Amino acid sequence: MKSVSVFCGSSMGNQEIFKEEAKKLALYFCANDIELTYGGSNVGIMSILADTMLANGGRVVGVIPQFLIDIEVGHTKLSKLHVVNSMQERKVLLAEISDAFIAFPGGVGTLDELFEMMVMTQLRVHDKPIGILNVDGFFDHLLKFLDHAVDRGFIRAEHRDNLMVSDQIDSLMEKLKGFEPVKMTHWISEIKEEST
Repeated sequence: MKSVSVFCGSSMGNQEIFKEEAKKLALYFCANDIELTYGGSNVGIMSILADTMLANGGRVVGVIPQFLIDIEVGHTKLSKLHVVNSMQERKVLLAEISDAFIAFPGGVGTLDELFEMMVMTQLRVHDKPIGILNVDGFFDHLLKFLDHAVDRGFIRAEHRDNLMVSDQIDSLMEKLKGFEPVKMTHWISEIKEEST
């Protein structure tokens, strides 16, 4: 993997561990020659990731809508910054230019980006791995919900299993490297059958 997109908070969160783990993730990328792609912001955990990468010789590519540039939350010192027209265009471009995706603690924007990529993988719009870096158990309740949705028949187990999770950077990266997509024809035929 040459380029990994990280979805994360435009806020800092209220626990120091989020900043510490963001720095560790950035240093891991630098040490392993992985380019960071992200939302292009200069605030919150997003800025911690980008600034740590840049301070240690890493390459950082941002994708940000024009309206966020207009309110001065765009990072001006990135290796490259793509300015797009909308949040939707941001997600599409991140999907195109990234080899894998990691959700780091964040808010509804992070969840929006995470689920967009999960749907793209499920529908085979792309075959790129998606992971959650579960810092300090941040995503535990979300993961329980996904398991609940599997139990109730609204998420297929194989799609839930497509989402790789770890609280350790090394472990998560190894899982992402070993990703194999689920064949779409199998589950599409099953949902057609159950709908008759």
